[in-house]
Order: sequence, then structure tokens, then C-alpha cells
Amino acid sequence: MAKNMQPVAKRCKALNISPAAMGYAHKDTKRNPKGQMRRKQSEYATQMNEKQKVKFVYGILEKQFRGYYEKALKAPGQTGENLLVLIERRLDNVAFRTGFCSTRRDARQAVTHGHFTVNGRKVNIPSYLVKPGDVIAISERSRASVKFKTVKEEGAYCTSPRWMETDVSNLTARIVDMPAREDIDLPIEEHLIVELYSK
Repeated sequence: MAKNMQPVAKRCKALNISPAAMGYAHKDTKRNPKGQMRRKQSEYATQMNEKQKVKFVYGILEKQFRGYYEKALKAPGQTGENLLVLIERRLDNVAFRTGFCSTRRDARQAVTHGHFTVNGRKVNIPSYLVKPGDVIAISERSRASVKFKTVKEEGAYCTSPRWMETDVSNLTARIVDMPAREDIDLPIEEHLIVELYSK
């Protein structure tokens, strides 16, 4: 399975995003403090940077990201918003949003290793798209692990969004609504991504 192995702090600095957006609250880099001193980026570079930012934060590679764009283009409504909502519905992102995993990378690994179930069935595909009514839970076998026992005893790593109801004591979460654009708290200018792919 292909995955992004770039150093988090270094890549966050290059893309001008906070490591906290990735779930790393205390990560930073002192490397190359005066890097990227170029004053003005070209229009193409700005658009490319925005696409790279979204791909990096959500841990998606180019081929899959392009597929999401094509799907968003065919759906009714604004393509940029459709794209972000599609990505937000990925099971690895949802696993992170429940607060049961500390980062999206951690959540992706947990999903791949079969620690999560959807509606009682084990799902180990990080790109699985959830929908309203779905119940996401930690599998029975995984509940005894130190990782999830700690979550149950000490609380979730983050607060879940309004489109999700999380029950930390039972290690379950229910999708109550589709995520909306305003629920995505990352500083993303999605219209730049649409402009890039429209060329």
C-alpha cells in the first residue's frame, strides 16, 4: 500500500500549515529558518501549493486525489466543496475525528490493521466513505489494547465535529449528518485546486 512518508514538521513548514492540523501539537523544525524567501509565487505555484497541502494533510496520493476531483465534478453543487466533503468522509479521517487516534497517520494505520468496524463489520480500507447513519466503533478484539484502553480512561484526543456523535466510554461514534464546508477547520482555498485541474 502506497503511503506518504515525508517528514511532518519539514513538510508543514514548506506548505505553511501548522503541525497541529496534522494532530502534532508539539512538533516543529528549526531547519532552514530562512528557506523559501521568494516574495511572490506564480499563479500556478499558488494553486499547486494548495493541492499539495490538502493531499498532505489527509494523506492522499495524486491518483486517488484526482479520482476524488472527478467524482466531485460530476456531483451537484460546487466542485471545491464537494471535493473537501468527499475527503472528509474517508474512514481514516473519521477515525481521527472521533478522537480515538492521535493523528490521521495513526488513524490510517489503525484502520488498515482492522481496529475499526462500520455498522458491526470490520473495514480495513482507509478510503472507505462513511454516510449518515453509519456507526463507527473499535472492534471487540482491539478494545483490550493499551492504546484504546487509554482513550477510554483518559478521554479522546480531540473534540469530534458536529456531524458526528461520539461515545468515548463505549468507543463508538455515529455519523448524524454529512460534513459541510464550514465543518472543515483547515485554511483551504479549494477554488485554487479546481482552477488547477480545470486547465
